Amino acid sequence: MARLKDKYLALRAELQSELGVKNVMQTPKLEKIVISVGAGFAMKDNKLIQNIEDTITKIAGQKATTVIAKKSVAGFKVREGMPVGVRVTLRGESMYNFLDRLVSIALPRVKDFRGVPRNGFDGRGNYNFGLDEQLIFPEISYDSIMQIHGMNITVVTSADSDKAGFALLEKMGMPFTKGSN
Repeated sequence: MARLKDKYLALRAELQSELGVKNVMQTPKLEKIVISVGAGFAMKDNKLIQNIEDTITKIAGQKATTVIAKKSVAGFKVREGMPVGVRVTLRGESMYNFLDRLVSIALPRVKDFRGVPRNGFDGRGNYNFGLDEQLIFPEISYDSIMQIHGMNITVVTSADSDKAGFALLEKMGMPFTKGSN
């Protein structure tokens, strides 16, 4: 079993009492993590899209898929059917393994890291933040990438409020910035 899942199971009772939840099944938990890269800059370069897909696949430990434009948008020079991004959705064991690697290995490698922002919650307990480059992950070698790109990471929880989602992620080891919420 994943190390972070064991940690969650151990702190579930503490989280339940802190949030005042009566039923243990209502205690917030992680549902999924979505890693996405908007690759509008690489629309016409299939090799670059493939490289981004391979990079995200290595980071996630699960096959990433290319996102195809559903509509044409003249202002962005996008035609229907063009690749516009890459994404992967992690659930279960792979989700816990990714979050563990992110929190304990990748984020500490960010230069001048002071924590992830506290204002990334959506009002329903889900958390969203971005990373500027993929090189903070040890799986990625500098020689294998064609272009440095960032990524958006969305952590979907079963929490019904930002307070509950924040409490869950903080107990799971997410390094939030110091200060008021």
